[in-house]
Amino acid sequence: MLRSTRVVTPEGTRAASVAVFGGKIVTVGAYDAPVPDGARVEDFGDHVLLPGLVDTHVHVNDPGRTEWEGFWTATRAAAAGGITTLVDMPLNSLPPTTTVDNLRTKQEVARSKAHIDVGFWGGALPDNVADLKPLHDAGVYGFKCFLSPSGVEEFPELNQDQLAASMAEITGFGGLLIVHAEDPHELDAAPHKSGPKYADYLQTRPRISEDTAIEGLIAVAKRIGARIHVLHLSSSDALPLIAAAKREDVKVTVETCPHYLTLTAEEVPDGASEFKCCPPIREAGNQDLLWEALADGTIDCVVTDHSPSTADLKTDDFATAWGGISGLQLSLPAVWTEARRRGHTLDDVVRWMSTRTAQLVGLDQKGAIEAGRDADFAVLAPDETFTVDPAELQHRNRVTAYAGKTLSGVVKSTWLRGERILHGGEFTEPAGRLLERNN
Repeated sequence: MLRSTRVVTPEGTRAASVAVFGGKIVTVGAYDAPVPDGARVEDFGDHVLLPGLVDTHVHVNDPGRTEWEGFWTATRAAAAGGITTLVDMPLNSLPPTTTVDNLRTKQEVARSKAHIDVGFWGGALPDNVADLKPLHDAGVYGFKCFLSPSGVEEFPELNQDQLAASMAEITGFGGLLIVHAEDPHELDAAPHKSGPKYADYLQTRPRISEDTAIEGLIAVAKRIGARIHVLHLSSSDALPLIAAAKREDVKVTVETCPHYLTLTAEEVPDGASEFKCCPPIREAGNQDLLWEALADGTIDCVVTDHSPSTADLKTDDFATAWGGISGLQLSLPAVWTEARRRGHTLDDVVRWMSTRTAQLVGLDQKGAIEAGRDADFAVLAPDETFTVDPAELQHRNRVTAYAGKTLSGVVKSTWLRGERILHGGEFTEPAGRLLERNN
């Protein structure tokens, strides 16, 4: 039995005891509920008991580019940040998750290395429409595509005809298409600048590239009746389009990321490509509107888009540096630090980073502290602060845009199916399971 004076439940935060048996939550009762005979009690006092976070946007890069990350390091970093489930993106690993055989290769690599539970996205490419249904049947949670170049040659983007074909196929078997939405024509028309100045880089990925792509995506989804998810939204200018689509019952959901909610273009130093991602971190005024959209439900959830690389790829030229933010271990404290400053609660953070992400992929056993769910938890000291020291990160490559920042919220322990997998900086042996959509 686990107890805390502050347990985040679907009904709100309250003092409670959580009884666990066989890896599942059995009951959520009063704080002073009787302890069953023979039960072990863990009392966390005033530390907050949260449901383990569910991060549905992670690039693990394993196998093939394991010098960038890997299942062992990524899942340890996730556990250190209170994340108990992640869904791995289909690209940046070799092979990409675009056939059933490639999925099985990736699962076999992950099986002995996963400290937390791991699921997988499939990929939609110009030439693999016939592979989509078999991948769906094999258990992927949906399919990722790009509308502009992905940055790796083995994962090409879809043109509009290919997008419509993939979307129709996926809709036919009730699947989900998740989209990196930047319009290639708008990117081509933008200034082509290189060098160390972030302001120059920002001009190369204008908001209109996202806005145009999202507008077209919504139009196709509305025509076909597809279920779509917009990845890593950074442009606040697209919010009215998304809100209107939701009012019209288009089946669209949207995510944003901690770096868009906590970092601003104005603070990026010249040459600091640890801040580079695609789409980019934008201005403070844009960030304010993203927070408003989270509050009113236009944006559904917050995920890391953890996309690391080796340090040598983070050159001081924003045009050529690898675009990706490493955020698994720091996502919860980063979001909580800014959320509390803006008047939000941990209930809100849990909704954005656990409940809704679990709902996105149909993980009904995750995402909340209530009877019948998996006993996955994070224990958080929300008022404790720490200064980010890259040397203390579990990521394989400890390049971080958060270096030197003081954040609130220290993860004290992490639990997976009722067993503590992290405490006092010490990890157990890998205990994660490989998840499939149809299990």
